[in-house]
Amino acid sequence: MKQITEETFEQVLQYLEKSSRIELQALSFIDPYGMVGLLEMGRVFQTASNPKTLYLPKSEDVLKYLERMDFFRFAAKYFRLEPIKPEIPERYWRSSYSDVLLEITRIEESDDIHFIVGKVKDRAHAILTRHLHYDERAINGFIVALSEVCQNILEHSQRTGFVGIQKYRFQGMGKNVVKIAVMDTGIGFRKSLSERFSLKNDFDSIEKALLHGASRYADAGRGHGLAAVRRFVNQWNGKLSIRSGTAKLSIIPEWAYGKERVSKLTHFPGAQINILLPEI
Repeated sequence: MKQITEETFEQVLQYLEKSSRIELQALSFIDPYGMVGLLEMGRVFQTASNPKTLYLPKSEDVLKYLERMDFFRFAAKYFRLEPIKPEIPERYWRSSYSDVLLEITRIEESDDIHFIVGKVKDRAHAILTRHLHYDERAINGFIVALSEVCQNILEHSQRTGFVGIQKYRFQGMGKNVVKIAVMDTGIGFRKSLSERFSLKNDFDSIEKALLHGASRYADAGRGHGLAAVRRFVNQWNGKLSIRSGTAKLSIIPEWAYGKERVSKLTHFPGAQINILLPEI
């Protein structure tokens, strides 16, 4: 495995579902979606007596990045790591300057979201202004969108989740992008909405939540969180994808790639959300 991103998520999932080990020695690139996805797969497939083995990358650059994103803080809970403690040369230790908006962070309760929002606010101006050229209004919209996708985990998953955010250079368009990955392994969109709606399949449930503002709650004003995220992403010409169960729905701008509607995927619990916001 050389890359772990949204594009290779299905491949990794199918592999890890059947194998007791995943070999990442040749890994050259991984993004927040890949890291958070690996952790959630490890949690789903974890057994107390026989955890999956994760053979770590040989690349010092990749190890450095995993360390900086706090991946190892959680990975040892869900995998048997090989080597147990990766050796990262001192020159790769975390520096005071970083393009990381948010290291991998667990979401368990509302206080976690307040912590996440506060931490991202502290870094957002420096990173989003310098690299994406966002103004105050755009940064505020970014914070609101982040809060909404995190809140979605608490309201709909009935389980904890993870979030991670990083700035990258998108080679395909020669611009900077910020990637936001938010995932949980809870009940998923279909089960969450089935108490109030008649749903044909997983894709139907994602569509109702994202495009029509459906909510598991009957209270007035509920269910508009993801719709607000969609409007923000559209406003800034970003990409948004939501995977749940066996389906994925994506909003894809001209500069990005992928399929808008995918069904009959390998079943995976909960919801996996990916947001890419480009430099303007």
